[in-house]
Amino acid sequence: MIDAKIWEESVLIPTYEVGKPDINPMFLEKRVYQGSTGKIYPYPSTNEISRTKKDVAWKAVFLENEYIKVMILPQLGGRIQRAYDKTNDYDFVYYNQVIKPALVGLTGPWISGGIEFNWPQHHRPTTYSPVDYKLTQNDDGSVTLITGDVDQMYGTKEITKFTLYPGKAFIEITGQLYNRTPLPQTFLWWANPAVSVNDYTQSIFPPDVHNVYDHGKRAVSRFPIATGEYYKHDYSEGVDISRYKNIPVPTSYMAEKSDFDFVGGYDYKKEAGLLHVADHHVSPGKKQWTWGCGDFGKAWDRNLTDEDGPYIELMTGMFCDNQPDFSWLKPYEEKVFKQYFMPYKKVGQVKNATIHGALNVEVKPDNALYICIYATEKYNDATLSVLYGGETLFSEKLSISPVDICERELELGRILEGNVTKEDFDKSRIKVTVTDNNSGKELVSYKILEEKDPEFAEPAEAVKDPCEIQTNEELFLAGNHIEQYRHATFLPDPYYLEGLKRDPGDIRINNSYGLLLLKRGRFDLSEKYFRKAIERLTRLHPNPYDSESFYNLGLCLFYQGKYDEAYDAFYKATWSDEQKEKSFYYLAAIAASKHEYETALDLIDEALVKNSHSTKARALRAAILYKLGRKTEALDYTCENLKFDTFDFVSAYIRTLLVGEGAEEFRKFTRNFHETFLMVARDLAEGGFYEEAVSALDIYDGDNPMVHYYRGAYLEKLGEKEKALLAYKKGEKADPDYCFPNKLEDIAVLKAAIAADEEGSKARYYLGCLYYDKLQYDLAIELHEASLAICDTFPTVLRNLSIAYYNKKNDPEKALSCLEKAFDLNRQDARVFLELDQLYQKLNRPLKERLEKYKENIGLIEKRDDLYTEYVTLLNTLKLHEEAHERITGHSFQTWEGAEGKITTQFKVSLLEPAKELIKEGKAGEAKDKLLEALSYPENLGEGRLEGTKDNHIYYNLGCCLEMLGDNEKAKECFEKATLGAMEVAGMMYYYDQPADMILYQGLAFEKLGNKRKANSRFYKLLDYGQKHLHDKFKMDYFAVSMPDMSVFDADMDKKNKAHCYYLMGLGYIGLGDKEKAMDCLKKVIELDNTHQNAYIYSEYSL
Repeated sequence: MIDAKIWEESVLIPTYEVGKPDINPMFLEKRVYQGSTGKIYPYPSTNEISRTKKDVAWKAVFLENEYIKVMILPQLGGRIQRAYDKTNDYDFVYYNQVIKPALVGLTGPWISGGIEFNWPQHHRPTTYSPVDYKLTQNDDGSVTLITGDVDQMYGTKEITKFTLYPGKAFIEITGQLYNRTPLPQTFLWWANPAVSVNDYTQSIFPPDVHNVYDHGKRAVSRFPIATGEYYKHDYSEGVDISRYKNIPVPTSYMAEKSDFDFVGGYDYKKEAGLLHVADHHVSPGKKQWTWGCGDFGKAWDRNLTDEDGPYIELMTGMFCDNQPDFSWLKPYEEKVFKQYFMPYKKVGQVKNATIHGALNVEVKPDNALYICIYATEKYNDATLSVLYGGETLFSEKLSISPVDICERELELGRILEGNVTKEDFDKSRIKVTVTDNNSGKELVSYKILEEKDPEFAEPAEAVKDPCEIQTNEELFLAGNHIEQYRHATFLPDPYYLEGLKRDPGDIRINNSYGLLLLKRGRFDLSEKYFRKAIERLTRLHPNPYDSESFYNLGLCLFYQGKYDEAYDAFYKATWSDEQKEKSFYYLAAIAASKHEYETALDLIDEALVKNSHSTKARALRAAILYKLGRKTEALDYTCENLKFDTFDFVSAYIRTLLVGEGAEEFRKFTRNFHETFLMVARDLAEGGFYEEAVSALDIYDGDNPMVHYYRGAYLEKLGEKEKALLAYKKGEKADPDYCFPNKLEDIAVLKAAIAADEEGSKARYYLGCLYYDKLQYDLAIELHEASLAICDTFPTVLRNLSIAYYNKKNDPEKALSCLEKAFDLNRQDARVFLELDQLYQKLNRPLKERLEKYKENIGLIEKRDDLYTEYVTLLNTLKLHEEAHERITGHSFQTWEGAEGKITTQFKVSLLEPAKELIKEGKAGEAKDKLLEALSYPENLGEGRLEGTKDNHIYYNLGCCLEMLGDNEKAKECFEKATLGAMEVAGMMYYYDQPADMILYQGLAFEKLGNKRKANSRFYKLLDYGQKHLHDKFKMDYFAVSMPDMSVFDADMDKKNKAHCYYLMGLGYIGLGDKEKAMDCLKKVIELDNTHQNAYIYSEYSL
């Protein structure tokens, strides 16, 4: 058998390049992304994507055997870019031949195709960033590419191993997830393979999947035949939603549950497909996503590829079954799993699959038993067996392989003859097995499932408000759930605080709230809650069942530099098994920092007894051995460590110290990535190895501020105060762009820099950013103000203060003053101009004044589509429709996923409003042309028409035109179209919500058709809803999936609701012919929100 091959080469790929990330820290506290928080700090946001492509050289790693060839791009998150079946010339994952990013990712750019590995959330923050990687040739002839990444938000680490074996037609993926922080963290893992789709493709879910959930389990549908409304589309006739061609709208669905280990997709025309196989006990997640086969989806296809057409995603979740569905990784915990992707042929509707093969079994209407078998490797001596009730009734020797497919059609009557009567026949007693005779192992089997009516799953319920929850246990669980699922708009604090209000000594809640404060860098405040938990824990006896609170107390004391107290707390924590590993780690670190290396070695060995795979503990042990002078042992141990964790950079650095050379090689190994050097230095400093930490930082070739500050802090620990001050000064002078500190260890380092350098404005700014990210707003404001007092020419400090003053201090005028100064200091910052305009909107600044600002800064407008959209919205609102239309049709737009509808709305306004004026002037022919143009979107908008969009306003006015032109029959058709759509009022939270004025036009159309009763029912719907909900207190949708608004300023949602209700009332009064009340309501809308475009439009409506 020929060994598999692995190699790296540079590959030219046509690419639409992305622009520079935004230099401003992004504090997106209310952004909803894929059902959980859309925060991105400390990552920057990227909004610019080139409209033209060019050939770009990408590093590509290839793995190949006799059956398949795989291409992986380490510079793009380590994604599989291509997976090709050589035996039938078939790309078994969607091969996008161009790198064409769209604004879909967490931080912006995202590309379709291949297999993306989403961790620790969806989509991964580094989906468009480089990862570490290493190529290996294994002794058994297989090859492996190893990639690694550390999440900068939460500090967890992943290693992914892609292995190809000789003679096997599958890709083995080993995931190794490690929490390298001392705090519990959450994660999800969704591998995201795309497959090419057409009218002949089907998503192949296991035969026991009868219900599928939406995101957050907020909605449920039967499967595969949907029978109700799902994603606002009516499937009540019974529609097979496993077929791409039957889903016209953007749709996600995730299997409720399954006892099978596979999911896949199949193209019946090409007779080929993709399968994913993994143990369902750790891989319950089985999901399909599609943009939909309608106009909307086709636009997104164009946004993401040039020539490769539509695709769907068949995602597979490890340790999760939904999005969001996060699992815990405890401190220093490792989770390891395997999953497999493979091509298959001929089998079609797979009934079961393993890594050895795929099997389809069907009982045909003529009572023939159809069997089709695909194998992932060559089995020359296999047996196909058919059993009934456990008794073998048929068997046949086979030779099967990835190219030798077995198809059989057996007469059931002949097989069953003499064993079962026709009346007693039960097909669920049939089982088909395929066995390898050489090894005796079963390759794949399937027992036909019993036919019964499936239970209908129920959607999830939102977490109640704290005051509605009865018990402290439920309050604890609610707060814990909100933390675990990284909820975007709900915080755990109210749940924990309500619990402590009811019972100040509650152990669970004191521990959880203390931990929450600890994660936010409030070490002193967290201490109080841990001590409160311990007080009750030890009330009856000193030795509690679980000593987590002792460990957490030790940790918060450690961060405060109270090492002796921390040592006592950690030692007490070791008395219970669950806390041993991490507590002994810190005991060893404290002992090492006191140069008690023999003691430290004994302690770290205790930690490793409990968790021998803890990379941090192993690296600490290597450092201790180095300090003890046991160099040979230390060198052997670092080599062993690097087998456990290929990217154990601390062990790699200790190895560099031991061999006395290799600094350049180490720099190359780390990609000279400043975050890797900081991570190495922090780990070394944790054990008091300050000299080694400084020498590690000295290898870094760059001018990163935090590298300088860390050098300064550690030099100060070594008594080198003058050198430390020089390092702090370098940190001050370094380029601040993209320096967004967020690690707990950064706090002490920046505090040391501040204490040493009274002129250190940047150190105060950086620490202020960190505290703002961790919701410690008063500290953040204090530090930013101190920074501003030292240096008032750094615009980002003023910009950040503006956000804080508006959102946290309710001081809009102060916020405006800061932001205007910030923009004056850097008039090339398009993001700050956008934020300034957003603030002008919230303060109801005159529209003409805002328009002048846009015209003064027209060069910036071209840089960002969100700015450009606001500009044309202003033009339309100020009735400059011709200019708006010209600018809309002359610009190529790239919208954020989930933010669709804004530019298409302005496109329609730019045509509809002039058409209405032409109708008034009696120019029906010209008006008709504009209205017809408004019904289809030009491709430059980057959006397609969403199926279900009724455009009642366009059809109503088109009907009026045709009426004027004397074509009453076609006018009637248009009025009838204008009556379509839901008559229920929505809150207009999402792009797919029906605009309220469509209900007005439904009513007006019914009037035209002579149905006053139905017309009035629409008008009163609007009026009643507005009156009923006018004084509601707004509550965010708990199950919101996508609200990608990149605004950093909080919205007054109660005020917004009031404006919306007055608007609805105004529309209702327009329909009912009460102009005075209508105008009064619309005037109130404008007083509340002078950016409300439709309030201006309907203020001029002719009754």
